[in-house]
Amino acid sequence: FITINCANLQEHLLENDLFGHEKGAYTGADSQKRGLVELADQGTLFIDEIGEMPRPAQAKLLRVLENGTFRRIGGNNEIKAKVRIIAATNRNLEEEVAKRNFRDDLYFRLNVVRLTLPPLRERGDDVLLLADYFLEKKNNLLNRSKKFGPGVKDLFKEYGWPGNVRELAN
Repeated sequence: FITINCANLQEHLLENDLFGHEKGAYTGADSQKRGLVELADQGTLFIDEIGEMPRPAQAKLLRVLENGTFRRIGGNNEIKAKVRIIAATNRNLEEEVAKRNFRDDLYFRLNVVRLTLPPLRERGDDVLLLADYFLEKKNNLLNRSKKFGPGVKDLFKEYGWPGNVRELAN
């Protein structure tokens, strides 16, 4: 199980991380590097924030999904990889497809099983369960035993959580 977050990387770095490169492919490529697709062979590659993936990388990923092959940057040889792709995004990919920001063929290949998580503000008591989980996690990390004061959980339930679970965790 290998992960990558598309929001953190520029286009050329993303392609390099996903597909690797051959020695001499560009300045500074002094050795061959296997990409995450190759490393995930026979396993799973989780692509977080796939809605941020540039179109050229989308085309290369589509090729992996369609025939299980890719080329490293600067390479001529086809490399085979049997990899399961799980993707997540906070974008509406149907809208991105309509705007031509996301390839429709890749969208349809990825959209086999769809899980939609409602925002935290629509999940009722999940806020309290998650708050307790994050507090316990921090307590363990810092060797403390803090608890929520009176009324805090009521405030948590009333708040709109525009930053969703990440905001609650922080």
